[in-house]
Amino acid sequence: MTSDSLWQGWWGIPSMIVNPIVMLINVPQRLKINKLPEPLPGAPRPPANPGKPVYLRPTILGVLIPAILISLIVLVEKGDPEFAKAGDCIHNKNSIVLPGAIDSNPDVEVVPCSDARAEARVVGREDDTNDGEGVCRRSFPDADGYFTYKRGSDKYTLCLQSLKQKPGKIFLP
Repeated sequence: MTSDSLWQGWWGIPSMIVNPIVMLINVPQRLKINKLPEPLPGAPRPPANPGKPVYLRPTILGVLIPAILISLIVLVEKGDPEFAKAGDCIHNKNSIVLPGAIDSNPDVEVVPCSDARAEARVVGREDDTNDGEGVCRRSFPDADGYFTYKRGSDKYTLCLQSLKQKPGKIFLP
């Protein structure tokens, strides 16, 4: 039964919540059953074979696959500038030849500030605007660059402070 729940119990939003809770509630009961002694001779019938443990059955993939997918989504999204906040560092994958040059198509990713590729630290973020220079000058005077993003109604500006010693702005979209 648990094996079937592992495989089939993830296909609806309520079952994604209820299924793990029920399985966790059943763990202590299963441990109690495992502690029971062998049946005495003369029992009406022999006990049923417990079969393979759940973690050795192919249906364990019903737990592993969603867990792996969720982990991958979290890891992939972590580097997306959409999730950048003040204090994060970024790297522009496009190489800029001249300091202060405008990169009209930046390919920005969030990287650890200890990473050698880190070019700028996010000093602030303003949602619902793509007026990068104006917003950063007003709200974050320490910023010496900015990154703006706009797709449909989703838009934001990251105000940046260069970590490298370059004159001028690091990049302007």
